[in-house]
Amino acid sequence: MAKMKVAQVGKAHGDFEIVERDIPEPGPGGVRIKVHACGICHSDVITKEALFPGISYPRVPGHEVAGVVDGVGAGVTVWKKGQRVGVGWHGGQDGTCLQCRRGDFAMCANAKISGISFDGGYGEYMVAPQEAVAAIPDGLDFVNAGPLMCAGITTFNALRHSGALPGDLVAVQGIGGLGHLGVQWAVKFGYWTVAIGRGPENGDLAKKLGASVYIDSRAVDAAAELQKLGGAKTILCTATSSKSMTDLVGGLGKNGKMVIVGAPPDPVEAAPAQLIFANASVRGWYSGIPTDSEDTMRVAVLTGVRPMIEKYPFAKVAEAYERMMSGNAQFRVVMEM
Repeated sequence: MAKMKVAQVGKAHGDFEIVERDIPEPGPGGVRIKVHACGICHSDVITKEALFPGISYPRVPGHEVAGVVDGVGAGVTVWKKGQRVGVGWHGGQDGTCLQCRRGDFAMCANAKISGISFDGGYGEYMVAPQEAVAAIPDGLDFVNAGPLMCAGITTFNALRHSGALPGDLVAVQGIGGLGHLGVQWAVKFGYWTVAIGRGPENGDLAKKLGASVYIDSRAVDAAAELQKLGGAKTILCTATSSKSMTDLVGGLGKNGKMVIVGAPPDPVEAAPAQLIFANASVRGWYSGIPTDSEDTMRVAVLTGVRPMIEKYPFAKVAEAYERMMSGNAQFRVVMEM
């Protein structure tokens, strides 16, 4: 039987092992993908460090997958061999829970997660449920497509559902793996875009990405600066600092909304008066489903939005993971097969 190489985590809190396995056969409803590129995301730490209960080991991480359909199982009619496709965080839904029956597949009570519920894209091939697969449009290469199905869809989806309209003041907290894409989307959506970072060194990058204003939260009170501009309709929080998010609540304008996509462990605090007297709100936003990924990539092709990436060969998966974990990558780490 033909073999493939994968980078698996052999046990909870284990190291990566590059091993040979049989190339899997897709079962009913399954789509086998020949992986061309896979992004390495901070959320892959969930698999490596067993941060969710019930993960079965060995497990192959990876939920920023881009490649081509190599084979399909029984009952698959949408996907054909040779199609350019990808798989993101959302790995499928049961279709029967209350949320699915209401059409809200992203909030499925039994949702699968790529690279956690089943083997992901740290390998030469993977098999995904057909409902987890997204089409990659022409004009977008595999290396750029991978991160757009995680960092890209998360920021794109959060902003387009935030209620902000073209011309509104939208602030993006953090100029990192999520934030550098959030700034680009905000500009392309026609928002008056304010980037908020820590230190003057991010200012030039923020302006290069298209932000009209850069606020250095180390040097000034960022919330006060937002109020001087009229208050933010939306603040997209991407950097994993609860304190920074808390400090920005006061920067919301009337009917403003803070949308959180970064996931720090500590609580974000808001005084009731800050919310009541501005009719403001704080909410989180989940990534999205494959059709959202397709929208994200289509708009990326139309507008030129692209992730900033560092590329590594598959053989250096451990080095690539450590580079991502260091926080020094600019900004997404992607393996090429």
